[in-house]
Amino acid sequence: MDKNGKRVALVTGATGGLGTAMCKKLYEEGYRVVGNYRNAAKAKEWLDKLRAEGYQIDAYEADVTNYESVGQMVKKIEEEIGPIDILVNNAGITRDTTFRKMTPEQWHDVINTNLNSVFNCTRHVINGMIERGFGRIINISSVNGQRGQIGQANYSAAKAGMHGFTKTLAMEVANKGITVNTISPGYIGTDMVMAVREDIRNQIISQIPVGRLGGTEEVAHLVAFLASEKASFITGANMSINGGQHVY
Repeated sequence: MDKNGKRVALVTGATGGLGTAMCKKLYEEGYRVVGNYRNAAKAKEWLDKLRAEGYQIDAYEADVTNYESVGQMVKKIEEEIGPIDILVNNAGITRDTTFRKMTPEQWHDVINTNLNSVFNCTRHVINGMIERGFGRIINISSVNGQRGQIGQANYSAAKAGMHGFTKTLAMEVANKGITVNTISPGYIGTDMVMAVREDIRNQIISQIPVGRLGGTEEVAHLVAFLASEKASFITGANMSINGGQHVY
């Protein structure tokens, strides 16, 4: 908690569409919100915009693929704000291509950013959570980590890896007041998805039973619920939020 008694929530990859919605929702729910970023120029613009809208959110730089960089960020946050109570592992990238054309760089970049970052960030906060007897780890996976997707062997492998990580860690810390869960969004109306050519986007929407893209605020609402005290009996779970596109 910070000096005012608010629980501290750290969101990685905060400056994207989903990250922004999560930060806003957690702030509205009364948390002290910290966004992680890598691009300083983008982060300044992002922070200025949020603060102009009334969101007093803090931002800290770290390369989530680098264990030491994350450690320095966590140490700084804990010294300047307070211990981290909620961690949302949201940072992610895509480097799509069919596997037969995939380079080692495309493989390692995605695995490092989307999966190794989950280890790096969680490892630096988990012992503090155990000592304090409270914690929420929320990992943002993807529908394509559940079902696979052509051109995304790297992305699907990383996102599927989150599920195994979540289930195992959840069992290890279940009696410590800590929950560990995964959220698997389907196609959400982020800037990245909206930039897709309209005919292709309409083709994607036609495959979603509810007939539309998901909203970033809908995913953020689920994050806020899992971060809450009321979600203390939910752990090791994967929450699908995909409009019925993949059910099992």
